Amino acid sequence: MGKRITKEEILRQIEEENVRFIRLQFTDMLGIIKNVEIPLSQLKKALDNKMMFDGSSIEGFVRIEESDMYLYPDLDSFVVFPWTSDKGKVARFICDIYNPDGTPFEGCPRYNLKRNLKKMEELGFDAFNIGTEPEFFLFKLDEKGDPSLELNDRGGYFDLAPTDLGENCRRDIVLELEEMGFEIEASHHEGAPGQHEIDFKYADAVKHADDIQTFKLVVKTIARKHNLHATFMPKPLFGVNGSGMHVNMSLFKNGKNMFFDKQGDMQLSDVAFQFTAGIMKHATNFTAVTNPTVNSYKRLVPGYEAPSYVAWSAANRSPLVRIPYSRGLSTRIEVRSVDPAANPYMAMAVLLAAGLDGVENKLTPPAAVDRNIYVMTRAEREENGIKDLPSTLMGALRELEQDEVIVKALGDHLYEHFLEAKEIEWDMFRTTVHPWEREQYLSTY
Repeated sequence: MGKRITKEEILRQIEEENVRFIRLQFTDMLGIIKNVEIPLSQLKKALDNKMMFDGSSIEGFVRIEESDMYLYPDLDSFVVFPWTSDKGKVARFICDIYNPDGTPFEGCPRYNLKRNLKKMEELGFDAFNIGTEPEFFLFKLDEKGDPSLELNDRGGYFDLAPTDLGENCRRDIVLELEEMGFEIEASHHEGAPGQHEIDFKYADAVKHADDIQTFKLVVKTIARKHNLHATFMPKPLFGVNGSGMHVNMSLFKNGKNMFFDKQGDMQLSDVAFQFTAGIMKHATNFTAVTNPTVNSYKRLVPGYEAPSYVAWSAANRSPLVRIPYSRGLSTRIEVRSVDPAANPYMAMAVLLAAGLDGVENKLTPPAAVDRNIYVMTRAEREENGIKDLPSTLMGALRELEQDEVIVKALGDHLYEHFLEAKEIEWDMFRTTVHPWEREQYLSTY
């Protein structure tokens, strides 16, 4: 994955591996993977960008009277799924969405990220490198094959078998990913029972967003083979840590990491501090995109390792932004609030736009906070200029509406459809009577 690939190489691999079906894969506004599966006989049509689908059936795309959309496969995204049948394997391309007139569809999250990368290039950078750490839970399937709430283990951070009963599943996931071209850096049990993390190598923003989506698909597929359900829901269980997707970011130019300056404060460049300042400035406003579900805000609470306050530090793990110790080519900024329910293309677009706003306007970040913010009083936080992240999805949506930079990063189409969908989601949650309410009030009142 990542190297340039020709049509001839694709055809040769299809023949060698006995590929019989092709999935044309894309991602909708909510971050859900969609695909159109075609027999091999239709491959030429697909490679000529002539495969059409009904966009009106996809969340956040178009109305029924303007439904025809075209799938343009990215040849470099071609991969054969190793777990599919030897009698006829399945391969896939990740696609961009185009209008019938041949113009890119503005509601395509992948195209929208590419649009934001052009702004980065205009400012003199040539790569936005991303590395993420998506966490997930493994639950047992019930006798009907549906997800239960029974965890597959009671392990903790870095535990191993027999406490970590997910170890074999996690190992098989790693093997499948490596066969597909992923470079896996580490895999381990996370802090909560049933929670896991597999770290794969950083890449440029579009490729890494593609990798996140592929990673989720592989994790879910292999987990089911172990009679388990993998979920990237941010907070599936009360009283334990939720699942995050920390995002490590750096800007490059001509192969040089522009966040590194050997002579700078903490060996960080002015660009690194400016980018950090942009993230800090827009943090409450992009949270609706990086934490896009009602459930996301059950994770962003004090006491469970997820950040709930806007601050930065080079050493402290309680703030929103951390500067990891590594320097040189590995110099990076880590945003710790993002969760794996986020649409990765949209999340990377708003993070990039926020950081670039800091670079373009030469912003200065506030002073670093090296204390444990969780034990600070509200008065102490206010004294240090530490703002709270939004506590609900609706609060985050109201913050989003106020930020022209983040709204522009999404573009009119994605912004309007995203806002509408999430307001509906919040209203459904707000008007539902939940079990907790009945437990608290049904007998008392």
